[in-house]
Amino acid sequence: MSLHLEVSFEDEVCDRLAANGWLYATGDAAAYDRTRALFPADLVAWVQETQPKAWEALASIHGSAAEGTLLDRLRKSLDDRGTLDVVRNGMEIIGAKGMVSLAQFKPAMGMNPEIVARYNANRLRVVRQVRYSLANENCIDLVLFLNGIPVATVELKTDFTQSVQDAVDQYKFDRLPQQKGHQREPLLSFPAGALVHFAVSNREVMMSTKLAGPQTFFLPFNQGDHGGKGNPSGGPGHPTSYLWEQVWQRDSWLELLGRYLVTHRDEKKNIRSIIFPRYHQLDVTRKLQAAVLAEGVGGKYLVQHSAGSGKTNSIAWTAHFLSELHDAKDEKLFSTVIVVSDRRVIDGQLQEALFDFQRTTGVVETIKNDSGSKSGQLAEALKVGKKIIVCTIQTFPFALQAVRDLSATQGKSFAVIADEAHSSQTGEAAAKLKEVLSPEEIEELQDGGEIDTEDLLAAQMAARASDNGITYVAFTATPKAKTLQLFGRPKEPGGLPEAFHVYSMRQAIEEGFILDVLKNYTPYKLAFRLATGKELDDRELDDAEVERSAALKGIIQWVALHPHNIAQKVKIVVEHFRENVEPLLDGRAKAMVVLSSRKEAVRWKLAIDKYIKSQGYPLGTLVAFSGEVNDPESSPDPLSEASKELNPNLKGRDIRDAFKGEEYHLLLVANKFQTGFDQPLLCGMYVDRRLAGVQAVQTLSRLNRAHPGKDTTYILDFVNSSEEVLEAFRTYYETAVWTGVQKGPR
Repeated sequence: MSLHLEVSFEDEVCDRLAANGWLYATGDAAAYDRTRALFPADLVAWVQETQPKAWEALASIHGSAAEGTLLDRLRKSLDDRGTLDVVRNGMEIIGAKGMVSLAQFKPAMGMNPEIVARYNANRLRVVRQVRYSLANENCIDLVLFLNGIPVATVELKTDFTQSVQDAVDQYKFDRLPQQKGHQREPLLSFPAGALVHFAVSNREVMMSTKLAGPQTFFLPFNQGDHGGKGNPSGGPGHPTSYLWEQVWQRDSWLELLGRYLVTHRDEKKNIRSIIFPRYHQLDVTRKLQAAVLAEGVGGKYLVQHSAGSGKTNSIAWTAHFLSELHDAKDEKLFSTVIVVSDRRVIDGQLQEALFDFQRTTGVVETIKNDSGSKSGQLAEALKVGKKIIVCTIQTFPFALQAVRDLSATQGKSFAVIADEAHSSQTGEAAAKLKEVLSPEEIEELQDGGEIDTEDLLAAQMAARASDNGITYVAFTATPKAKTLQLFGRPKEPGGLPEAFHVYSMRQAIEEGFILDVLKNYTPYKLAFRLATGKELDDRELDDAEVERSAALKGIIQWVALHPHNIAQKVKIVVEHFRENVEPLLDGRAKAMVVLSSRKEAVRWKLAIDKYIKSQGYPLGTLVAFSGEVNDPESSPDPLSEASKELNPNLKGRDIRDAFKGEEYHLLLVANKFQTGFDQPLLCGMYVDRRLAGVQAVQTLSRLNRAHPGKDTTYILDFVNSSEEVLEAFRTYYETAVWTGVQKGPR
């Protein structure tokens, strides 16, 4: 029964591909060359049709051995350089002048008749039941070829009898890239074999770009189902039919292979990994390009993608694709694309992604203040027409003014892509910020708080009625009400503004990319009631009552301690951390203490270090805040992060980097690192400040980063209630909904 259903599933997929321009015949598997992992007939036909002179040269030199020579040369090129590089850039072969092209992808512009003919000559083929192994007679359900080169493998399962996990397990345990005692399998080896491997059922799709036996890591490739994981069901056909109807559609698949896949290399230039987009990344980048082409320059787009969405790669793809976008008249839409992000993000992942994604060197320019003035660097980059310019939030106001001037005076068009970025330095935006920040936000800023890209954009745009020459794309996991108002778009006339594209927190949690931090969220009042059976009020408990409460069965001592002052809260935090958090991740777990002011952070740091020392605990702490604190009760001199009284062993290091060390366990923060701080070892949080709305979500979400073995987090909150925090998270769980946002046109 199972085999019959699987065969029917294969029939359906292959028939649909054949109906949409793919080559397919039932006996094709017999023509597969398993030693070379190639489909020879298509390779030869491609070269003969698109490069007849190269084929003639080969035939004149090698005669009847021309085909074998071509196949051997291709196999060696794949082994030496990897499949992606060979498919995109061709190969050299003795006798043929120049490179022998192995595929034709659509250029960004200039589709002349010769290119159109070569593009149409691409031979996409699906082959069933491919006996691929050099060690046994194992079969893979489907292999997808481009001009004779295998680019994808597929294992199909029907949900009537098996799930997508069965296909994943088949890859992990039965589709080994090298059998023990045998040479490696050319079809399954990385990076010289197929570029991506799909595990497919009727309901779900998973994919991997690197098979490594039981350690193989598969990512979901699903559309999402009403804000959750999986795919919508109940419609006509299989819930996963989008894979063969849309993703493998001829133009779509060739674009994926030609533009989307990215190679990451190590220091020795060896291929470390290949990035294949997750479905929402493919979807948002294509929809953004289509919308810009349809609506023209000057639009605003809000992309609400949760932590765990792979936002850095999505931004890199978006930047490159917008920089290459041409209209129907083959005219370039944007002179330059400007990307705004955190300095640390720019220095790390984003810069790496942007440079990895570029095909031609010199496309990307990063504006830093390492040498010369940032304004001078920016002006020069704009003058020479750099396709992509990356700048920090501090440089952004100047950058925006520069492109506005160029748009007004020279008629140039620009795209601005704003990543979530945070800065404690307001710079030129200080005056404008006061127009858009609430009194609470202004007060927080004055106490060393940070502004973010959303605030900065709102401030910059509040002073301008329109920016017809600038397209804005804002990426954020937690859009504020003013961001929705500025960038959102109603789905119907008179409706509330919504994000242009959503990858929800719920979907990220269900797919395992982030953790649900509310699972072990406990307000201190609830913990006290559980321990004592009494409500917590403001009276001080006597020692006898504390001792009686601590004796209650199954309740840890910390929950009975009344947080009357810093010293008592410190004891609760340290003891809870030692009992519950520290043992996680084989003793490597860390925690954050969130405090309401810089002065409070200073006093907490001194108190917590005193308590830890008195108990002889081997725990290290750091405190983080901006600027200086004047607190005579703590020190006669102003204190900063670098003060020896607070962080004696910092020694000039950035606190983010120092906190990675095994010697540090607790990080105390005040208006800093509550947003944009990624430390996957964070498993605990202690909150002693009022949190509301987006700030609650951003702060508590510091714990949600996934890490091998991380499945538990703890939050102990001295101030906020479960109801308030749950309401804040509900706003962003599936898609942002703000009651204060006004209806009507943007």
